[in-house]
This record gives sequence, C-alpha cells and structure tokens, in this order.
Amino acid sequence: MPAKITMSENGELTVPDAPIIPFIQGDGTGVDIWPASKIVFDAAAAKHGKTIAWKEVLAGQRAFDECGEWLPQETVDAFSEYLIGIKGPLTTPVGGGIRSLNVALRQILDLYVCLRPVRWFTGVPSPVRHPEKVDMVIFRENTEDVYAGYEVEEGTQEAAKLLAFLRETFGWEIRGDSGLGIKPVSETNSKRLIRAAIRYAQEKGRKSVTMVHKGNIQKFTEGAFRKWGYELVREEFSEVAVGWDDCDGKPGDKILVKDNIADITLQQVLTRPDEFDVIATTNLNGDYLSDALAAQVGGIGIAPGANINYVSGHGIFEATHGTAPKYAGQDKVNPGSVILSGVLMFEHLGWTGVADDIIAALEATIADKVVTYDFARQMEGAKEVRCSEFAEAIVARL
Repeated sequence: MPAKITMSENGELTVPDAPIIPFIQGDGTGVDIWPASKIVFDAAAAKHGKTIAWKEVLAGQRAFDECGEWLPQETVDAFSEYLIGIKGPLTTPVGGGIRSLNVALRQILDLYVCLRPVRWFTGVPSPVRHPEKVDMVIFRENTEDVYAGYEVEEGTQEAAKLLAFLRETFGWEIRGDSGLGIKPVSETNSKRLIRAAIRYAQEKGRKSVTMVHKGNIQKFTEGAFRKWGYELVREEFSEVAVGWDDCDGKPGDKILVKDNIADITLQQVLTRPDEFDVIATTNLNGDYLSDALAAQVGGIGIAPGANINYVSGHGIFEATHGTAPKYAGQDKVNPGSVILSGVLMFEHLGWTGVADDIIAALEATIADKVVTYDFARQMEGAKEVRCSEFAEAIVARL
C-alpha cells in the first residue's frame, strides 16, 4: 500500500516500500524528459521489489495556465507533507515578472543545502583531457546571499530611500542611478551548510572539505563564512576533522578542512581537479562553480541536483538545466539530469541498490554509444536516439 515517507525521532527517514512521492513534470522539455526518467525510475525500483506512488503537482507555466498561479499553495503543501519530491525545469522570466520558482521552493521549505555531485561517466564527451579526475560534491548554501531577493529597482522611491539612508548613515556615496541589493550571509546558515558538508565527507569517506569564498574582498560576508567554518571545525568536529592552519596542511587520518578564493578555484578545478573533494560555498559562488564543473563532465544536460534540509527531512531533487522551450515536445533532449537527480533521491532514501543499478545501466548505455543528439554530435560512431529511446536503452541494461 502506498504510504508517506516520515522522519523518525532520531532524525532518520523512514521509507516504505511504496512511498508517495510528489513530482512536477516541468515546463518546456519537461514534457519529454520527465516521462523518460519515470520509465527508468519505475523499472529500477521494481527490480528491487519497490514501487513509487507518483503524485503529480503543478508549478510553473502549466500551473499558471491551469489555475492562474505560478506556485500553487497545494504544491508547497504536498512537498511539505510528503517530505521528498522531484521536479523538472521551471520557467523563470529574465529581468522581470515572477521570481525564480526554484529559489522560492528552497526558501519556503528552508532547503538550505543545494547538493551537486559532479563526476564523469565513462564515454561521455568532454572538452578536457582528464575528465576522470573530476569527482567533487558541491554543498551550496541555498537560502541567502544575493539570492535572498532583497533588491530595489533603480529610479524607484525605495531605491532613493535606501540610497539616502546609506549616504546619511554610513557616508556611502553611491550613484543615484543604481539598482541596489542586500547580501545577507549569516553565521547560523553558514555553519549549518558547512556542518552538512563535513558530515557528508565523514559518511562517504571523503578526504577534504574546501570552503570557497571571496573573503579577500567581501570581508564581512564571505570572509565571515570562511571564519565561521574554521570555528565550526574546532567546536564540533575536532575528533574527525582539522583546519588547514591547525595542522600545517598535514591532517593525518582526519578530514582536512581548507579554504580557497572563488576566482582561483574556477581556474584550479580545471588545472588541478583531483585536489578538490567536497566543496562548501556560498550561494552565488556555488551556482557558478557547479555549472563550470558540469561542463567538464558532459554539460549541464546530465548534471543532477538536490535541495535538502537535513534537519526537517525535506528534499526536492531537480534537473539543473533550463526549460529549453524550442525543443519541447520533440522527444529529443537528454533526460540525464532528471535521471541522475533521481539517483540522488534514491541514495537519500537509502535505496542504494536502485541508485547503483541506474548508474551502471546509464554508463553501459553511453559506453555502447547509444546517446541523444547532444552527445552523438561529439562522438564518433554514435547511434543517435530520441529521449524516450535513450530511457528504454537504459532500462534494457538494468
């Protein structure tokens, strides 16, 4: 019988064999990639005696067209009630209109970790010589920084009022034709993000956590992020982890916690990727970094993502790319981002066998050069297949 996933008193998920999982198909190419992904999910779960009771909920363009709301309260309530959900890409206009629905869901449910594992799968076309050296897990703070949405538009009364306050209170002379934004970075949210990254490294046997920041310039926001991270190591993790300055870079058998400036990190993940393991970073840095890394291992089309609150048990797993509306309905695009986001979801649920089987089947399919157009155009001797056919090929190899 279908049943809800619940959170136990000791902070662990209790997952039935037939969990109810809300999903959002997604806008644009969601019409193609969600059905393809669902085929893979259902087949892999069935192999292990599991079933998923999918519960469709609406958001984005389809929600607006059907009920006049971009993010209906019923959708938020479903993700809140059932704890775990998955979604395709959602429409967000650039420059005006609605704010990002993805950001809204993260903030409403306080999904403070954006988890983005980045690794190479054998056979995937890559622009770098050694993509196999890329094996990193990004913990991106998900609720504050410039994504908090505290902005005022140039030329408005609100902007004039804020400009006057900053000039009178701090003596800041800012051009009058400026739009303004506030960048909050808190000790509480920084520490809970870095705490989750260290715990992940501990559980997964990872060797290091690198805090990526721009603290040399933004001293009291990103610089504080760095400072709070090292404090956390000393306060809570001294038995299993050690900061760089406290061990001269020689951690012994402990997890090494170090830090790196954001701009040099974007260079070094290309030139020295094997020196990075788990990365903990602020919101905007994490956005840049995860997309840049995805390019090294096949592109954002197969980049998975998860938004998690490890305390409440809530998690939404999602495609990390956009809606690509010009390809919608063509059964063409790569469903890999949703499929691998599902892998993250199954790992989070403790269904490791299901997750491992999908990874193995996906990798075998790519190794056989059965791929969608984005890979086929970069691979000699590839068999180009449709989105749905790619999913069927994965199922055949489960």
